[in-house]
Amino acid sequence: MNNNATPSPPPFSETADIETASDDYASSRFSGPVGNYFLQVQAEITLDLLKDLPHASVLDVGGGHAQLTMPLVNNGYTVTVTGSADICRARLDRCCKPGSFQYVTCDSLNLPFQDKQFDVVMAFRLLPHTNRWQRLIQEMCRVAGKAVIIEYPDKRSANILYDLLFDLKKNMEGNTRTFTLFSRKELGDELQRNHFQPPLFKPEFVVPMVIHRKLKNPAVSRTVEAVLQHTGLTNLFGSPIILRSDVQP
Repeated sequence: MNNNATPSPPPFSETADIETASDDYASSRFSGPVGNYFLQVQAEITLDLLKDLPHASVLDVGGGHAQLTMPLVNNGYTVTVTGSADICRARLDRCCKPGSFQYVTCDSLNLPFQDKQFDVVMAFRLLPHTNRWQRLIQEMCRVAGKAVIIEYPDKRSANILYDLLFDLKKNMEGNTRTFTLFSRKELGDELQRNHFQPPLFKPEFVVPMVIHRKLKNPAVSRTVEAVLQHTGLTNLFGSPIILRSDVQP
């Protein structure tokens, strides 16, 4: 056996979800009471965006982080998750009930599904780490029969302090990756190019998530964000944003 052999390259060009699906990623960002608060907000917004599509079939692209699988399943949705490597299903198998979801290892830029095969196609924790993000959106729109839901970091937010906050995030998390910021117009235009309607945008937080982690007090975080929501600042400057865009009639 040659111990100096060159490692085999990843089978697909975009594999950001391998890290997202890892225990290390989950423990550094979504563990403890504050992490639970983040996930609750994310699930509440997502389920609200889906309330007019009960029992829909959902494809979660790069969803090995397992953050939305059980909330969707528990609310009557049929869920299929993709990952760019077999290891991406490890958290799903531990966190979700056996047989409650389907899993497929595949290329996120060439999804092995028929046109409009799923009612809803979503991607969380993926778009900002994907180099060919336009192609990802194109594939999501292709296999979506009714709507796509995408979570992303918005430029019109505290992300204007990206350089400063990135150093803080890296000191706190240790494995922070660089990521791409998007504008609402940029994503709206791309979705319309793929024959989808102008999106509905639902921002999650005004205060950067790294600051909430530093506070370590979800009750305080929830109160602060509720006040900011009431003032309208969340709709104007919140991030990350979860958007929904429907197929053009």
